[in-house]
Amino acid sequence: MRVIVSGIPGVGKSTVIDLVSQRSDYSVKNFGTIMFETARTMYQINNRDEMRKLDIKAQIELQRNAAIELGKMDNIIIDTHMSIKSPSGYLPGLPEWVLKELNISSYFLIEADPDKILTHRLNDPTRIRDNDTEKDIKEHQEINRYYAVAYSVYSGATVNFIYNPENHPEEAAENILRRL
Repeated sequence: MRVIVSGIPGVGKSTVIDLVSQRSDYSVKNFGTIMFETARTMYQINNRDEMRKLDIKAQIELQRNAAIELGKMDNIIIDTHMSIKSPSGYLPGLPEWVLKELNISSYFLIEADPDKILTHRLNDPTRIRDNDTEKDIKEHQEINRYYAVAYSVYSGATVNFIYNPENHPEEAAENILRRL
């Protein structure tokens, strides 16, 4: 079985996924890391955040290659994004050709209060983030909901919205574990 756990940058997704992985027999595969390994060679980029700035054609090619690789694995949690905010607009993180390769059984969308996400982003020196406002963050979370429902219609997989309370990621992890 393959499930997707998603959320916008700074929502605490990686922390929640790590907790779920520790308490289950699922291994975690990061879609963006698989894309980056290819992009680093093909496009000579230095960090994952630069992928969002590649032209759309390049991003699509990277998505397709990662989906093929992940589609061969089983019993995994795929850490990815429902949408990618690019200079050209929102790009689907899981377009049709990706969904077809992955054959997902459930989508989990982790959400948090926009002000908490903004604070987390501002205090994270390891990433190069866009200068989003709370309003931008709220919009991105809403867009992700729309994408999650659309993906479900195409794939027949369930959609779960998981609230990640500040300083209590174990609550979000337990909510996911109950639904796996």
